[in-house]
Amino acid sequence: MHNYKLIIFDWDGTLMDSVGRIVSSMQASAKVINIEVPTFDQAKQIIGLSLPKAIQVLFPDCTPEQEALLIEQYKHQYVEVDTTPTPMFNHALNLLSELKKDNKLLAVATGKARAGLQRVWQASNTEHFFDASRCADESLSKPDPDMINSLLAELDIKSHEAVMIGDTSYDMEMAQRAGVDRIGVTFGVHDEQVLSQHQPRAIVDSLIELQRLLVK
Repeated sequence: MHNYKLIIFDWDGTLMDSVGRIVSSMQASAKVINIEVPTFDQAKQIIGLSLPKAIQVLFPDCTPEQEALLIEQYKHQYVEVDTTPTPMFNHALNLLSELKKDNKLLAVATGKARAGLQRVWQASNTEHFFDASRCADESLSKPDPDMINSLLAELDIKSHEAVMIGDTSYDMEMAQRAGVDRIGVTFGVHDEQVLSQHQPRAIVDSLIELQRLLVK
């Protein structure tokens, strides 16, 4: 697996440990607008989808007005209210550094909006690692292959020259539909059984293990 030219990363649950904050912000948003609050596991399952699609999946009985309120409230909770830490996962910075030393192109395909990705890039000082990125407010939501296809076109990379790294079935399905190899990580949202449904090349339990696969 050392020969990939492009490594595409999901963000939340793959490079950044932000699952707890996403879930608690979504739960608080539901409480504020007085609808049934999802459990931790229910809210966790929609991580990786674009925010509008996530809300439709998690709150299928909401009116369009309630959906709009949830989107607004979630952004407020996540950015301005919730103080749950969102550190980079152990070894993430070292992995990115080693991949760049190995002359790999790096990209992000995320369920975050562009403003959200820019905010966490600035907080973690990681933007300089990445050659391109696609966000949920400028692409079709995962698991549609639009994000990956767009990245391949921008960077002039063929599908067999790229690999997608992610923690959810949405990442794995997106890559599968784009004809791109995929590696699942088990320390984010979905477990090995769920990730394996989309025939990843490998499933790893740590970023150290991932580095052994990708770096010569």
